[in-house]
Amino acid sequence: MAARRIRLPALDVKAENARPGNADWAVTKAGPDRAVEGFADRVSVLPGESFGLYVSTTAPRFTVSAYRMGWYGGARARLVWRSEALPGVRQPEHTVDSDTRMVRTRWARTTTVATKDWPEGSYLLRLDAQGGEGGQRFVPVTVRSAATAGRTVVVNAVATWQAYNRWGGYGSYDGPSGGYASRSLSVSFDRPYAYDDGAGLFLVYESPLIALAERLGIPLAYATTTDVAREKRLLEGAAAVLSLGHDEYWSPEQRAHVTAARDAGTNTAVLGANCCFRRIRLGASELGPDRTLVCYKSSYGQDPGFKRGHPATVDFRSAPGADPESSLLGVIYDGYPVDAPYVVTHPGHWLFEGTGAKAGDRFEHLVGVEYDKVDTGFTTPRPIEILAHSPVVCDGRPSHQDTAYYTAPSGAGVFATGTMRWVEALDATDAADAADAADATTVWTRAPGR
Repeated sequence: MAARRIRLPALDVKAENARPGNADWAVTKAGPDRAVEGFADRVSVLPGESFGLYVSTTAPRFTVSAYRMGWYGGARARLVWRSEALPGVRQPEHTVDSDTRMVRTRWARTTTVATKDWPEGSYLLRLDAQGGEGGQRFVPVTVRSAATAGRTVVVNAVATWQAYNRWGGYGSYDGPSGGYASRSLSVSFDRPYAYDDGAGLFLVYESPLIALAERLGIPLAYATTTDVAREKRLLEGAAAVLSLGHDEYWSPEQRAHVTAARDAGTNTAVLGANCCFRRIRLGASELGPDRTLVCYKSSYGQDPGFKRGHPATVDFRSAPGADPESSLLGVIYDGYPVDAPYVVTHPGHWLFEGTGAKAGDRFEHLVGVEYDKVDTGFTTPRPIEILAHSPVVCDGRPSHQDTAYYTAPSGAGVFATGTMRWVEALDATDAADAADAADATTVWTRAPGR
C-alpha cells in the first residue's frame, strides 16, 4: 500500500505575525574567526521533520536559538526554539578536492534538531558560544511548504548563496589567489557560509521582502531553489512564485518547473537581476542528495557529467544548448557594475497604481549593482511592456536598464524589476544605503560568461 501524503495546515501569515517577536535575534558579538560556526545537513525540511546540525567551536559550550524570520511588529523575527547548552568541539580542518577544488568537511554531527511546532518559513539558527572568546554565527534553514496551491511562493535562492560562498577559501568565482582559474568547479553545502556571519546572502537579498510580505499578510508558501528543482509538482496551483534579489544559479529542472507553472497560470515576479543566468547541476554529497552544486562555466568540456551526456554547466544563453533566460523572464542580464537612478517611463501601468509615480520620476541608486534589460536580439516574449527605462554606463559602456511585464498565453503575468537593488532598497534609510549594501556583502570577482 502506498504511503498517504499528509497535508499540513497552510501557514496563516497574519496569525503568525501577531505573535510577539524577538528583536534581539541579530548577531551582535561575532567574536574571532572560527570561534563558532556550523551548517545543517538539509537546506530545507517539512514542518516536524528533523535535520542534523554540524558545529565547530573553540568554546567549551554553545547554545542554538531558532528564529523564524518575518515581520512581528517590526522585530523581524520570532524565537521558536532554544537548545540547552551543548558541549563544544573544534571540528577537523577542511580539505580541498584536487580535481574540482571543492571544499570538503568531514565533521561529526553535533546534534539533531526537531522542528515540531515550527511554522513554515525562512529560519536563522543562531549559535552562541559560551566561555572562551565567545562568538555568534548563523545557520540558515527553510521549513518548506508541502503544497503551494493558492499561495505566493517565496523561493530562497540557496544555490546562489552557495556559489558565492568562499568558506574554506574557494567559491565558484575564485580561490585563495583571487584568480578565476583557481575557482571551484563544484561547491558543497556541507560547510558554513562565510558571508554575513553565516547567513549567506539571505539578509540583504531576501529578508527585507519577506518582512514586507508577512507585514502585508499575503498568503505565503516557502521553498528553496533545490526544492523547486526536485519536486515537479511543488508549484502546482500556486498563485505566484517569487525570485528574490539575487537568484543567479538555476538547474534545468528548476527552470522547467517554473516555466511549467507559468504555462499553467502561475504568476512570476523576479525581484532582482541576473536571474536564471548560470545553468548548474545538483549532485549528492556524503550527507545526502542535492548537496553539491556543479558549475564548470567556460571549462564545461572538462566536466565528467557533461561527457556522460548531462547539459553543459555554462550560462543559459551560451552554447551548447543555448536557451537565454529572456524566454522566461522577458529581460536578459546586461552587466556589472552600475549605480544609476531608476527612471519611470510608463506610470499609467497598473503595477504603479497608488504609487503616485509620474513619467520621468527618478529614484537615485536604485539601479545596480547588476541590471537587466529587454533585448530583442534574444528570445523575448511578445507583447512586452516596459515600465521603467533607465540609462546606465557599465564599465564605460552606455546601456540601459528595463523593468518589464508580459502576459503569457496561460494568462500568467511575468514581472521583472531589472535591478538587483529592488529588495535590499526596502531596508534603505537613505539613498546611499541602496548603493552600499550589496557591495559590502558580496565579493564581486567575475566577468559575464566565464
